[in-house]
Amino acid sequence: MVYFVGAGSGAPDLITLRGDKLLRRADVIIYAGSLVNPTLLESAKEGCEIYSSAVMTLEEVVAVMEQAHAAGQMTVRLHTGDPSLYGAIREQIIRLEALHIPWEVVPGVSSFLGAAAALGVEYTLPGISQTLILTRMEGRTPVPEGEKMASLAAHGASMAVFLSAGLLKQLEAQLLQGAYTAETPAAIVYKATWPEEKVLRCRVGTLAQTAREQGITKTALILVGDFLEEEGDRSCLYHPEFTTEFREGTKA
Repeated sequence: MVYFVGAGSGAPDLITLRGDKLLRRADVIIYAGSLVNPTLLESAKEGCEIYSSAVMTLEEVVAVMEQAHAAGQMTVRLHTGDPSLYGAIREQIIRLEALHIPWEVVPGVSSFLGAAAALGVEYTLPGISQTLILTRMEGRTPVPEGEKMASLAAHGASMAVFLSAGLLKQLEAQLLQGAYTAETPAAIVYKATWPEEKVLRCRVGTLAQTAREQGITKTALILVGDFLEEEGDRSCLYHPEFTTEFREGTKA
């Protein structure tokens, strides 16, 4: 069996209970060496084989899984954050299915959640934004034509931009082609939930400058939108005049 486990956003205690249990039982662990907190590997049992996928190809990763399966061993493929976001798990699953190797995905805490916690913000504020866009800048890996940054920026929604800390000048330019202005609130969260976490508040027009001044070139999430500063309207759900399935509202 191969388990794709979300390691969480950085802090070792943000892995799920299920993920931690599997990590302790694993005979083989293949972890995202450039991103996963190595402290998590201290949970591995004695004799567990540990591989860093940072120096491996897809073919090499699958070969290790295949060998482990043939030996009756259980493998944990430890991904940063949540495996469903920029985890490249689908290409692994396709190959496992072709080899008739069973698999399961265990969700984790993504960095966009850790970043919001670090800032103490809510992406979905009534009257401000009810939509959160998770995306990335186009670099060596292209994005679909309909998902170019400028097109997404046209919505003016809350936005979390992954894998783009080295492209902030280009990101600024494309955001400004949409509904955001140079004064729209923005934030750079470096290594969210790690001990070395750094939170920088700025504006869309100063994203590149802020990152340059702080020496940030990678491992940072970019947040954009008015949710970073606005209070939003009061929630109807907890308003005394609002009737729900569980309580009767009172008239003013």
